[in-house]
Amino acid sequence: MKIKLTWRIWLWIAFIAFALISIFITPTVMQQGFMQKGVLIKSVTPDSFAFETGLRAEQVIIAIDRQPITNVDDYLEILELKSKTEKEKTTITTINSEYIIFSENLLEISVSKIPLTNLKLGLDLAGGSRAFIEAENHKLTTQEVQELKEVIENRLNAFGLSDMKITTVSDLFGNNRLSIEIAGATPKDLKELISQQGKFEAKIGNETVFVGGKSELSVTRTGSEVVVENAVPSSSSTYVSKFHFPVTLSQTAAERFAEITKDISVNATNGGEYLSKNIDFYLDDNLRESLLISSSLKGQIQPTISISGSGTGTTAEEAETAAQGEMKKLQTILITGSLPFKLTIVKLDTISSTLGNNFVKYLFLAGIVALVLVAVTIFLKYKTRAAIAPLIVCTSEIFITLGIAAFMKWDLDLMAIAGILAAIGTGVDDQIVVLDETRQKEGTKSMKQKIKNAFTIVFGAYFTSVASLLPLAWVGGGLLKGFVLTTLTGITLGVLVTRPAFADIVRLIEKENAS
Repeated sequence: MKIKLTWRIWLWIAFIAFALISIFITPTVMQQGFMQKGVLIKSVTPDSFAFETGLRAEQVIIAIDRQPITNVDDYLEILELKSKTEKEKTTITTINSEYIIFSENLLEISVSKIPLTNLKLGLDLAGGSRAFIEAENHKLTTQEVQELKEVIENRLNAFGLSDMKITTVSDLFGNNRLSIEIAGATPKDLKELISQQGKFEAKIGNETVFVGGKSELSVTRTGSEVVVENAVPSSSSTYVSKFHFPVTLSQTAAERFAEITKDISVNATNGGEYLSKNIDFYLDDNLRESLLISSSLKGQIQPTISISGSGTGTTAEEAETAAQGEMKKLQTILITGSLPFKLTIVKLDTISSTLGNNFVKYLFLAGIVALVLVAVTIFLKYKTRAAIAPLIVCTSEIFITLGIAAFMKWDLDLMAIAGILAAIGTGVDDQIVVLDETRQKEGTKSMKQKIKNAFTIVFGAYFTSVASLLPLAWVGGGLLKGFVLTTLTGITLGVLVTRPAFADIVRLIEKENAS
């Protein structure tokens, strides 16, 4: 007997097809096909030469100087070879374009292997740092937390961090916070960038010349004028390395410099003639550096000045690395300006990607074993081919839920995966209800009436689950939001798509058996 598929079954099949496309048809697959080669650009340092030439995140590098790049190892090998040569330029070929940059600027490009799917892994699985932050001694309004989000995004983007996710969250009491997740960053980096308000001021005496922010100045981040000096011993156990970089003042700030300095007296020393007042640089009201002002600058509109600082360490290399890091942070604060509030970190975590990878592998293995055991158990109880259907339907629910997650660009963390498993458990329960109702022998109810009774129970359980899940979205500052999203998606798909399809499969099989 030939079984005719119902529209509900066709709808179920269409959702499976949609999920497979959403998961596996990546932008790279559409451009290259499934035989993907190259490396994916994760980030390019803003304001760098590579950035100015047009290289951007999500582009795929397939060759460097006509040498094919098939994976990250090829890229790193070429990078190492170029560090030992003095070739002036590098030709980078992407799928659609070609760019010419200087060899040393390859360090401004962060790459990774091309992902095989569109699924986005959350911090729990990808590894990195996460912080929940709020304003100190101030309850943020919805508008204030959005403004704070924009400023922090600018700061972290300027610092060159990749794989960054900043979201606003609120708890049951209406407290607004920011959740910041950054793959590959250490908790120390994250804490220093966020906890500092970043109020930068340049003062001569008690008068402010300029403050950090794009409206006041333009910061030079690369080039020969940006210097980190070789470290020199400062004591028997420490080294110090100085750095300096130029900033171009706005016309208003330059005129303010001239106005402040025009009446300052000049002191003559053996080293030359300087103004009697220094220019002092303050970060969060703490003096960071104090520099002499040459007498030739008195009352002059000075468009460019040099910002200096230093880093220390127990070795010369450590001191130079520290100086490089301090310079980068200072440049970032100068570019983005100060945060509107002093912040406090409520919770700060770091997670290893190795733990997440192993967890996912064993979690899905356990899920497959559980589904098989459930199918075998149901088959032994009901002794019908329809008992095998829950295995097929539940497996399809996983794919459909993952497909929607890929389409909506949700981050799949451990809570989200737990939500998928919870939805599968609910699905098995519902399918057992359908099987039990359709196999009732007593009475004169038709198969249609039996299925209707089963779905009365299924929908009752669904609305109860929805009512209990929604409050969880605000518990723990949004930590359970992934669990709520995937669970609601899974059970909603179940009652609207997969359960009706399963009921039709059971009805067709029972009809075939009866004939």
